Amino acid sequence: MSSSTRRNELGDFLKARRMDLSPAMVGLADSGGGRRRVTGLRREEVALLASISTDYYTRLEQGRRQASAAVLDIIAGVLRLDEDERAYMLELAGKDTHRSRRQTSQKVQPQLRQLLDDLSHVPAMVLGRRMDVLAWNPLAGALLGDFDHIPGKQRNYVRMVFLDPAVRALYRDWPEVAQTGVAQLRMEAARDPEDPRLTALVGELSLRDEDFRRWWGAHRVATRGMGTKVLHHPVMGDLTLDWNTLTCATDPDQQLVTYTAEPGTPSHDALRILASWTTGTREAETDRSEPGQR
Repeated sequence: MSSSTRRNELGDFLKARRMDLSPAMVGLADSGGGRRRVTGLRREEVALLASISTDYYTRLEQGRRQASAAVLDIIAGVLRLDEDERAYMLELAGKDTHRSRRQTSQKVQPQLRQLLDDLSHVPAMVLGRRMDVLAWNPLAGALLGDFDHIPGKQRNYVRMVFLDPAVRALYRDWPEVAQTGVAQLRMEAARDPEDPRLTALVGELSLRDEDFRRWWGAHRVATRGMGTKVLHHPVMGDLTLDWNTLTCATDPDQQLVTYTAEPGTPSHDALRILASWTTGTREAETDRSEPGQR
């Protein structure tokens, strides 16, 4: 991605975020008397709140100039960006490039592999760059789907959520899960804009799914964190599970995602039953990474 393309992406993002706000939300009177020609804040209103000229902000949004980190930080406050959105904006502006991402093959870290093998009662998987599924334990396969039957180059979490009918049907709150996945992929795109596989993935999903195309265009961003998901498992029925993300210290591009349930709940009991079914297959699950594909 060229510098001009990055500036255009930044401009699109800033425009999308100001469209989410109204004058009342930022303490401004609506001078249009209720008959505004645009949705959201005007450029001049953002410039006023940021104490910069309208021309300066307009050229920034049009991708015709760069801004300092200090000015971007002020704009982030005006547009009420959250931490993830601010980080995404700085990535696009080239102000937060301390993390160098290597375009080399990605193999699950041995420590994470060992931890996966030891988590016999907790579904867990390792996500890498562009949210590729690098490794998983048998219980994650029993819960989320048979990763073994997905070709390595297609074993991507967001791709599965949108294009795999079984995975799509698994989530009771599919729109929320899918939009979060898109937002996380957006963050990946800012961190590694030169990744051809990520570009190809976004292109494929945009062509094959209207929802993805619309949500990608909304420029929402998020990092992997924690939350709750409601699943409808084809065998165990409805499950309410908490998910959490642990980042590998030796490779921040790899993160362990776990699914747990509150003890004493039907969901916890269901996980224990699934775990008992997968115990006999654990020895065969010694290495679920596929070196040379990433």
